[in-house]
Amino acid sequence: MTAHDTPLSADTTITAQALTEFCDDYLSASAFKDYAPNGLQVDGGRPIRRIVTGVTACEALIDAAIAEDADAIMVHHGYFWKGEPMTITGMKGQRIRKLMQHGISLIGYHLPLDAHPKIGNNAKLAEMLGLTITEALYPHESHPVGNIATCPPQSAESLTQTITQALGRIPLHISGHYQYLADAAAAPKLLKRIGICTGGAQDMIEQAAAMGCDAYISGEISERTTHSARELGIDYFACGHHATERAGIQALGDIIAQQFGLSVRFIDINNPA
Repeated sequence: MTAHDTPLSADTTITAQALTEFCDDYLSASAFKDYAPNGLQVDGGRPIRRIVTGVTACEALIDAAIAEDADAIMVHHGYFWKGEPMTITGMKGQRIRKLMQHGISLIGYHLPLDAHPKIGNNAKLAEMLGLTITEALYPHESHPVGNIATCPPQSAESLTQTITQALGRIPLHISGHYQYLADAAAAPKLLKRIGICTGGAQDMIEQAAAMGCDAYISGEISERTTHSARELGIDYFACGHHATERAGIQALGDIIAQQFGLSVRFIDINNPA
């Protein structure tokens, strides 16, 4: 578990509703049809002075927030996902019980935090990798959750090294230059047009190929993704769902700290997936 602090004014407080209104507006949350509610998910019932941010509202993050005497947790992956049981029992019940017992509010933003052009997960990952976002992966989207970026022509090995340095983990690279018993002397492809969508967006690889991308970066990989990359002729980099989505919530926390003078601490609960 690692942490990152932002400056604070210990006497400043804000209500959960006011903080949510600010984030809703900043992230254009109402523009998204999402898989879970964005904004305030659990109201802890007390003014917010100290905030813990993290990728996922797991029990370990809640325990860390309790230890930090936090009044709120802000995450990318919150609760109440479509298709999950509606009852507050089992693991979800245990998590929410701890929040309520300690008066901790839970605020979550999913797609709005992926798509934000300045502090979104895609934007921050592109920045970390030295990529320049130029357009939407799906051109019809007004708030694109996937992007296309450009970079100076480079080899897959070079991009792998950049990703490793930026995220602290080696990505799984699937070469799009693949043929059964291919000529080993074939010239390596240079990558300069890169599709990017963090998290579990591996199936967007087909759209990236259709948009003429040389490579596609996301978090996860499925068995089918390998075949897609090889048959579509596009390099794929699986960089980790968690690893590719740390920067957005951390950047949002920094914005909140600067805007309101609150104590904001990013706590990274290690997750290799």
